[in-house]
Amino acid sequence: MGNISRPLDGIKVVEFTHMVMGPTMGVILADLGADVVKVEPLKGDNTRRLSGAGAGYFSMYNRNKRSLCIDTTAEAGKKTINKLIDRADVFIENFRPGGMAESGWDYATLSARHPRLIYCSAKGFLKGPYEQRTALDEVAQMMGGLAYMTGLPGKPMRAGASVIDVTGGMFGVIGILAALEQRHRTGLGQEVKTSLFETTAFLVGQHMAQYAVTGKPAPPMSQRLSAWAVYDIFETADIDQVFIGVVSDTQWRKFCEAFGLQEFANDRSLDQNGERVKQRERIMGVLRERFRQLTKAELMAQLEAIGLPFAPVTKPEELFDDRHLNAANGLIEITLVDGRKTKLPSLPIEMQGQRLGVYRDLPQAGQHTHEVLQDAGLSLAEIAELVQSGVVAKQEEA
Repeated sequence: MGNISRPLDGIKVVEFTHMVMGPTMGVILADLGADVVKVEPLKGDNTRRLSGAGAGYFSMYNRNKRSLCIDTTAEAGKKTINKLIDRADVFIENFRPGGMAESGWDYATLSARHPRLIYCSAKGFLKGPYEQRTALDEVAQMMGGLAYMTGLPGKPMRAGASVIDVTGGMFGVIGILAALEQRHRTGLGQEVKTSLFETTAFLVGQHMAQYAVTGKPAPPMSQRLSAWAVYDIFETADIDQVFIGVVSDTQWRKFCEAFGLQEFANDRSLDQNGERVKQRERIMGVLRERFRQLTKAELMAQLEAIGLPFAPVTKPEELFDDRHLNAANGLIEITLVDGRKTKLPSLPIEMQGQRLGVYRDLPQAGQHTHEVLQDAGLSLAEIAELVQSGVVAKQEEA
């Protein structure tokens, strides 16, 4: 953000997380300016070593953080972490239910010593019969109705990104920010919880409401009856695809004029959207044939000129070259663990007219260990003792 002060400057966060949901909370807080210390095992967070679909997790959700690698099972390690927590405003974790209590880092224990601490847990479930279950993003999508709504009838399919992990993390941050605001008035911290299952239910709530209003179950999105006659994907002359939506009667008139659809423009039975929906099959047949004569670039240029909703069907790797994302820090540069540079999406927020960027590159495992320990009040001699006992690594080895 240039020289502009970040909104969470001065807020200190201790992060005990892995995978996606917890790190998402941390990266949002860090992007907003909080000093987020990511506590990792001596060998580093296992998320760093994931392959396949998990290969990008660490790189996407851990910029702007400081990495502390420490043996949390050692008594000296626990005492050191407690010193760090005593100076923190926020503690976040997303390990299995009861995991933090085993180390003495549950909310009841920490809040007794540090009543101003805001403690946020990201779990599979909130309070209720399921709260001790272990969950994953995909588990929540299946049992929360999202996989049903995404797939074909009889073939549930998870969404194409970790949408519940990320959204659940966002709800966690909302809770943390609300707790920080409340602390201004009460002087006290509190426990905040966010979860995968309840996040999924919230997202699917629109379909629950649809059933409540209409009395009819919502079909999967792949089989839904569109509210508009033109709201679909079309093939182009260069064997590509463009989504087009015509969602008002005014847009319909502009659409017909722009593409020379006189047979539709002159047909008064198509003036109203409801009537067009009834004749959707007739309309779509003509449009599919018409748009197969145009390249993707030609079709999109005409749609943009008349201001209609449209979108190319894009693959994730194609976003690296998106001119809009590249125009104003929508993609920000980080250094991968192997030293290569890449650009990844920034937080989708503008503040004071600017996007939030990278002020601290993706951390190597343990990169900031000694720096963090000094900030926690440890002397050089105390740090040297932790190194000698193997509780933390030598700085050059981290």
